[in-house]
Amino acid sequence: MPARRVQQFSESIIREMTRLSLRYGGINLSQGFPDFPAPEAVKEAAARAIREDANQYTVTWGLPELRAAVAEKVRAFNGIAADPDREVTITCGAAEALLAALLSCVETGDEVVIIEPFFESYVPDVLIAGGTPVFVPLRGPAMRWDADELRQAFSRRTRAIVVNTPHNPAGRVLTRDELGQIAELCRAHDAIAITDEIYEHIVYDGREHVSLATLPGMAERTITISGFSKTFSVTGWRLGWAVAPAPLSDGLRKVHDYATVCAPRPLQQAALAALALPPSYYDALRADYTHRRDLVRAELEGAGFRCTKPEGAYYVLADFSAIRDVPDRAFVEWMAAEVGVIGVPGSAFYHHKELGERLVRFAFPKRDETLHEAGARLRRLAAVVT
Repeated sequence: MPARRVQQFSESIIREMTRLSLRYGGINLSQGFPDFPAPEAVKEAAARAIREDANQYTVTWGLPELRAAVAEKVRAFNGIAADPDREVTITCGAAEALLAALLSCVETGDEVVIIEPFFESYVPDVLIAGGTPVFVPLRGPAMRWDADELRQAFSRRTRAIVVNTPHNPAGRVLTRDELGQIAELCRAHDAIAITDEIYEHIVYDGREHVSLATLPGMAERTITISGFSKTFSVTGWRLGWAVAPAPLSDGLRKVHDYATVCAPRPLQQAALAALALPPSYYDALRADYTHRRDLVRAELEGAGFRCTKPEGAYYVLADFSAIRDVPDRAFVEWMAAEVGVIGVPGSAFYHHKELGERLVRFAFPKRDETLHEAGARLRRLAAVVT
């Protein structure tokens, strides 16, 4: 038998839905990867690095020039001061950074607060680290937590909280006031904040992305995680970073060192080209995703789904109650078989499964024609039901 720690969770449901998509030859709106190309300058930089034989190990923590570029990026955009030599670590994706952060911070029996819905790796990561997840739900159409529930989730056993903004799958962008509530509790309970900010550049309607590490008293207790996958449409590169004060970075780097040695060198060199793109790139990114958000919402509502308007990231949680009265997993499999559109069952993002049993998460980093075709297929569901 495998170790008990891995018997506590299943394989990724998101990736399982991608396999379901391949089985039916369907439109995959489950896994969050673009079906359009990455920036030419970034791709060319990767190809050039390989041609020039930049194919061997880097320093474990990442190319010095890339760490310096990330430090400058988080200073200018996030407002975080970081020493590139001691406080910036280049990782094999934000996913590795998150697991390394938890493994380096959490002792067996420590509690880790998780906001639900949550990205599906958070709970397995906490369990692998030996921690105990404590859940705080976002409630109602506005997806807000109850301040008393958040406060009660913290105790003398709380070691850390995982904070995701912009939020996958709820589409929330946490406000400065909401982050202030978290910061107050972290300071009061001497807890570490581990923030997943991978969608930091994908925010809508003039909203501001605020990094928790910039709030009073949080710089010394926050591990800020982000990466290149979503911003530059290179999800298969698995290239991310963690920024943290030196004592926390030291522990994280030990895990990273033995887990992966280093991130892929040619892709690290290409990441320098990505970070050198002009401000107009980010303006276009927000405009393009705003368009996709509005398009997918219109298509889903035209097919009978109810969905809130995402404030950030590139997912929408859609309520299918008006279409069919079945559990979410059965609905997704039926939808895949009948019309060839695949999403993720909403309960995959919840500990309290009943909160997601009438929801499907759809990812919309897709071309217009892909989203239009998905909408046309989904509208056929009404005919299937009748």
